[in-house]
Amino acid sequence: MLEHLIHGEFHPEVVDATAEVLSFEKAAPTTIIDAKVKTAEWLKNLELEDEAIETKAEQDAARKSFASLVTGQPVGNTQQALTNLKTPAAVQHLVGMLTAYDWAFVEQAKELRGFAVAKILEEVEHPDARIRLKALDMLGKVTEVALFTERVEVKKTEMTDVELETRIKDKLNRFMGVIDVVDVSEGKPDED
Repeated sequence: MLEHLIHGEFHPEVVDATAEVLSFEKAAPTTIIDAKVKTAEWLKNLELEDEAIETKAEQDAARKSFASLVTGQPVGNTQQALTNLKTPAAVQHLVGMLTAYDWAFVEQAKELRGFAVAKILEEVEHPDARIRLKALDMLGKVTEVALFTERVEVKKTEMTDVELETRIKDKLNRFMGVIDVVDVSEGKPDED
């Protein structure tokens, strides 16, 4: 299994030797997960892990980490749960659960959005004019209708550093009421 290390065929890619090391206590749970995923990918590329083996303990560690992440546990508890992910298989299991959770959340949001639009449509026929008007206003703000969306035009102009600095100074001077002061004593000899 490790013949490539023994026979000198091992030439790992150095990604960034100057990268800053972040202490575990200061790392956010998402940073810890990203690091574990990258480590799992690295080990897979080195062919040092066996995907077929996933023990009950690995599954439990992944489930506990998942529960800690999605239930809003304190960061320390989440970090501890993530620390218990010891193998690439456990990390992959956690990533799979998080991916499925994300898709379920997206699908649920779509269903809720459709429900809300349907209810707004019902209110368009309400006998009270105020409610009809409010329902039409809300319906006009729905993304697909986009009747009342405001559009902002962003214009990009190329300027040199000097031109940009001049424009900034001009704007600041207008708002601050600043005037340039010229030193008239320059070039005159000292009068004693």
